[in-house]
Amino acid sequence: MQYAVWRRDASEILVKHFANKAPLVALALALLTTFSCGKRGVPLPPPERVQQRAEIAAFQRGNQVVLSWKMPARNASPGSVLHIASIDIFRLAEPLSSPLAVSEEEFASRSILIGSIPITNDDFGLKTITYRDTLEFAGQPVRLRYAVRYVNASGQRAAFSNFFLLEPAARVASAPTSLSTSVAQEAVTLSWTAPTQNVDGTTPPNIIGYNVYRSPSAREAGRLLNQTPVSQTSFADRGFEFTKEYFYFVRAVSVGTGGEPVESSESPVVSVKPVDTFAPSAPTAITIAATPTTISIFFPPNLETDIAGYRIYRSTDPDRPKTEWEQLTKELLTPNTFVDDKVETGKTYYYYITATDKFGNVSSPSEVVNETVP
Repeated sequence: MQYAVWRRDASEILVKHFANKAPLVALALALLTTFSCGKRGVPLPPPERVQQRAEIAAFQRGNQVVLSWKMPARNASPGSVLHIASIDIFRLAEPLSSPLAVSEEEFASRSILIGSIPITNDDFGLKTITYRDTLEFAGQPVRLRYAVRYVNASGQRAAFSNFFLLEPAARVASAPTSLSTSVAQEAVTLSWTAPTQNVDGTTPPNIIGYNVYRSPSAREAGRLLNQTPVSQTSFADRGFEFTKEYFYFVRAVSVGTGGEPVESSESPVVSVKPVDTFAPSAPTAITIAATPTTISIFFPPNLETDIAGYRIYRSTDPDRPKTEWEQLTKELLTPNTFVDDKVETGKTYYYYITATDKFGNVSSPSEVVNETVP
């Protein structure tokens, strides 16, 4: 407080000195004296500034360059010069012999504005924004240089993002067509028609294979199903589940300018909701054994993964229609053994088994087995 007291005493002297000559000055000094002494507040950190420089990435897909960047965590207030209202996208096409290093001033004077994206507060929170630049191939190889700039409501632009350089490939296959699906017990099989040309109109199409994608929603990005490009124009998806809806699309894969794989645009999207109408196979390899009071039946489980249980039927007349045989298991039998204890000595009993899956599909009857009670 010694420093504060000194300031107060000095201020009082100045007030008295200037009181008669400059009342307004005296008043200002008096107010300064009033507020100059007291406890210091806790130091506050400077307010967070909105990130003003984007970091972009890009790749080619078909005849498009797909640019993406992550937005800041939050936007500045609407009245702030840092408030982001839109994003401008710039492109510079240059010969391959051009210098790799370009200054921001040179890029600004030579590049063209190819798009502008309006921004809302919903776009923040570290969300990723994408922009697609559709290419027109002129037959000459070029290098494309991209950058973006944040723009406020007054049209003032922030600094350029990083420059992303790309040498697009012209001989990239067009998208596959006529995608269709068929459902079986084991797989959803997709079939499609191969493209006949590249995106620049040249033939034959540059194809090294296909990538197959599946998504649970038309709005969600697809998940790649194959580990390496598929060489055929069909693919069996064995990782599906019945009653779930899936969305599929396919992209052709070409060899890019530097030897890297480049995907085409996607085929038309098809959706399918597989329904299990497929009966399981009939139980096999049934064995049977008798005692004076029982007949025991044994059989291995079915290979299908959706088996809910089994039913066992019996008759003393093998020629009777199977629909008239006695059903011994009122509920589905889950163990793979059954003991029939309602038998009589000297009689021969005939049995067959059916399997039922969890969707209610029933197999055909198994082979008939028989045993005589001793």
